[in-house]
Amino acid sequence: MASYTHGHHESVLRSHNVRDIANSAGYLRPYLTPTTRLLDVGAGPGTITVDFAALVAQVTATEIDEGALSLSRSLATERGLTNLDFSIEDVHALTFPDDTFDVVHAHQVLQHVGDPVQALREMRRVAVPGGVVAARDADYAGFVWFPVLPELDRWLTLYREAARANGGEPDAGRRLLSWARAAGFEDITATASTWCYASPAERAWWGGMWADRILESALTRQLLDSGMATGADLQEISDAWKRWADDGDGWFLVPHGEILARA
Repeated sequence: MASYTHGHHESVLRSHNVRDIANSAGYLRPYLTPTTRLLDVGAGPGTITVDFAALVAQVTATEIDEGALSLSRSLATERGLTNLDFSIEDVHALTFPDDTFDVVHAHQVLQHVGDPVQALREMRRVAVPGGVVAARDADYAGFVWFPVLPELDRWLTLYREAARANGGEPDAGRRLLSWARAAGFEDITATASTWCYASPAERAWWGGMWADRILESALTRQLLDSGMATGADLQEISDAWKRWADDGDGWFLVPHGEILARA
């Protein structure tokens, strides 16, 4: 079982809370209907989950513990949605019966699990025959930015090392197709999409979020406790994020792999 690299610090949730169908699950939108029963694996703060609930008949949201699950539960209550239920689950061994859901979805989840192939097998098991298993994950090795700042190169190296130390795979996006094939899927559509941050507001948000995240999140504690970085190293990275955000030439691209696999 892998451990979650990001944790749930405010600086992490600041990033996750902007996700919705439009910016994170557009590839799945054509497959959602008013009769769809959907399982959202690793719902996080629930912003994509509640978007799903506005479009489909029923949504079941899962997380690894009650603390994490309470985030999506609270958002659903805030929105007044009644077609959601919640379950604490390990994606490697879901408790749901076979053939339960029309769509099984995971966003930025498979990069953090210990055995993504087994996770996909379980997602397939609980999908109805002919149902859709959908996954989207970033690919950290494919991140591209300008201007070039050596501190941000160091940030990416540290993040990828930390994620792998936790049992995850930070370059998951490029591997989704291969994992789905290994899980036994045959009818797979593999695509890609991106997030891009280039406007002053986008740079301030993305750069400011990472400037805080490198100093205050679960990743910070892991890097310090493991000796992978010092407090001075992390402060230099934080300062570099702020310089990037303030640079009018600043541009950042986050690539994602996506799969739609028929059960």
